[in-house]
Parts: sequence; C-alpha cells; structure tokens
Amino acid sequence: MADLRINLAGITAPNPFWLASAPPTNTGYQVQRAFEAGWGGAVWKTLGDPIINTSSRFAAVHFNGQRVAGFNNIELITDRPLEVNLKEIYETKKRFPNHAVVASLMVEPKQEKWHEIVKRVEAIGVDGLELNFGCPHGMAERGMGAASGQQPDLVEAQTMWVKEVATTPVIVKLTPNITDITTTARAAVRGGADAISLINTINSLAGVDLDTWNTIPHVGGKGAHGGYCGPAVKPIALNMLSECARDPRVGVPISGIGGISTWRDAVEFMLMGASGVQICTAAMHHGFRIVEEMIEGLNDYLDDKGIAKVTDIIGRSVDRYSNWGDLDLNYKIVANINTGICISCNKCHIACEDTAHQCIERLVDTSGKAYLKVHEEDCVGCNLCSIVCPVEGAIDMVEIPSKEAPMSWNQRQQALAELARTLN
Repeated sequence: MADLRINLAGITAPNPFWLASAPPTNTGYQVQRAFEAGWGGAVWKTLGDPIINTSSRFAAVHFNGQRVAGFNNIELITDRPLEVNLKEIYETKKRFPNHAVVASLMVEPKQEKWHEIVKRVEAIGVDGLELNFGCPHGMAERGMGAASGQQPDLVEAQTMWVKEVATTPVIVKLTPNITDITTTARAAVRGGADAISLINTINSLAGVDLDTWNTIPHVGGKGAHGGYCGPAVKPIALNMLSECARDPRVGVPISGIGGISTWRDAVEFMLMGASGVQICTAAMHHGFRIVEEMIEGLNDYLDDKGIAKVTDIIGRSVDRYSNWGDLDLNYKIVANINTGICISCNKCHIACEDTAHQCIERLVDTSGKAYLKVHEEDCVGCNLCSIVCPVEGAIDMVEIPSKEAPMSWNQRQQALAELARTLN
C-alpha cells in the first residue's frame, strides 16, 4: 500500500483529498463527518462578516443523461457568526489533530481588517489560511472576492498584509475570471504566499426556463450570475493549473481545484503539478463516502505503477506541457479502423466527410458487406473519428514514422530568419 500523506507548504494531511471551501464545510458537524469518512483535510467555508444568503441558490447543468455535469451557485460566504465558526473549528481540530483544517478568509481590502481576522482565526489552532480572492458573485460587488483577485496589485498587497501577522502557511485562492491566471499567481508570490489554490468558480448563468422565461436559478423572478464548477470545468482548471506549475516565477506548491470527481481526476491534477486536491461538487452530488473509492483507487493505481509515495507523481507531466509553437510539425498519426470490431454505424465517416478532411471511404467487399477504409495520404490525424466512435478499440490512432527530422513552428521561423540573413 502506497504512502498517501502529503505536505502542502507545511500543512500535512493523511491523504491528498480535501474538501474545498463550500457548503460541505459549513459546520463542524459536516467537517467531522467528512474526516470520519476518510477525507484528509478541509478548507472551512469562507469566514468574514456574516451575510444574508438567498433561499434559491443552486442550479445544475445536466448533459446527455449525466446528472450535474456542471453546477452553478449564487451562495455567498458563511452566514453564521464568526464566534460560532471559530468554536467549531477549534473543536474539530482538537478531535482530528492529524487532519488538515484550513480557514478560508474574505474581508474588505483593508490592512487592519486582514490583521484582525487572521489573529482571531489563528488563535484557535488552524493549520493554515486560504485567502479567497476568487468568489465571482455577490461578494465581488462589494469589492471582495474576484474583484480583488482580478487586480494583481490588490492580490499582492492583501497577501502581504496577511503575511505581516500570520504564523501559519498562507494559501491564495485565485479566480479563473481573468485573462492570464499566472499574472495574479505571481502577484500572490510577490506578496509572500506559501502556496496557491485554483481554480475558484467561473462566472456563469445555468440556464433559462423556456416556459416561465425565468433564469435558473431565480429569486422571486430575478436572477444573477453565479459561480460554475463541477466536471465541466475540469479542462479549464487543468490548463490554468498547468500554466502556473510550469511558470518558474510562481514556484510555490499548488492545491488543485476544479471538476475533480474521481481518483483519476486527482492523479491528473497531481501529475500536472498539484500537491493535493480540493473537491466540492462531487461530494455534494454523492456524499462524503465517495472518498473511500478515491483513496482505494489512488492506492491501487500507485501500487500498479510501483510508486511508493503519492508525492512522487507531483508534477511528472509538467515538462510535457508546452506552447503550440514548440510542437513538432513533422509528427504524424493516422486513423486505423479495426473492421473486426467496427459496427458500421458510419459516425466516423459522417464526421470526417462533413466536418473534417474527407479521408474515410465507405466500400463493399466481395461478399456484399459494407466496410470503411481510411486513406492515409489524406488523413491529418485530427482524432475526430476516434472521438465520435461509440465502440472502444474500433479506431486506433497510429503513429507513422516521419522521414523528416522533428521541427516546431518556432524552429522553422528561426531557420527562415537565419536563411534570410544569409541571403542578405
């Protein structure tokens, strides 16, 4: 059995599966139930000046028979008094001393406000702090959350104010609602952040009811943008994680968040640079006991790979993530249809004929049986046919050895520039 323990900037936990700051970490009762189920840590629902939430606040996007492919919320930070939260955090940490208990914080961008809440929260024994610079709705309209997180100077300044008094590790939670997330990641590091976490939720509107014309969700006939999360955001989160992980100017541990629903998702995030992961929507969908399957699956995966410690996989795929201009233009793959498995549904032919490169032909053999053939000379290896194929193994993408040496677009442009200088 592999060692699943992690250390995120000095915050230790028995495994990499943490609950994110959200409804599942709203109370001590919930967090303690989660720890009993096997979660390694929890980031408490964001603390600050208590607010008033609306009564209609969640919505989901269901896709092709899958429930909760995406999840939208207009819920704000804690609506419970700070004193109550602090009491429950203290009791939870005392009962579970080996689990990570991190306090998420959000206050006005004022130095004295940050100093006050940090001192009060650290006094009851948390393992670390997470600064919520990502919440895109409600609080942003008050100058907090994403409103702060979209301004690098404010991210840097507020992180610095926290570090002036903090005695525990400080994690800065970043908003994805920005052009370049590495800009704010670097600002957090300049401010002294010990780690970053990403992504927070994405600005969204879940839908519109076609009968009533109300937005989904709505509050008495009025709607507002909310935060989007769940499986649908995973590719976006993975990209932003990867950009930060490969940027040497960031260079701090990362807590990965965004669409993580299984142990496989967690492994992907860790391979792309996350030291651990935070999960919300999957727990809300299926309950706390899903962590049992996550732990078992991660253990089995590491054992199968002969990897002794989960920390050994952190960042192993980062150097394989690059820019388009660095990709080999002479690399070649083509589609290969396995006629013994193919069910002749023709989805690949239709997709290729209508929307790709017209390289799949429908033919009939001598017995009158229809089959499909790929013209390799026309195939550009776009993968579309294998993506739309409903039968596992019916279409393989096969590498064709190139007669040309590897050359990227950037190398090509450099070679052309050198040639031009020579001719001139």
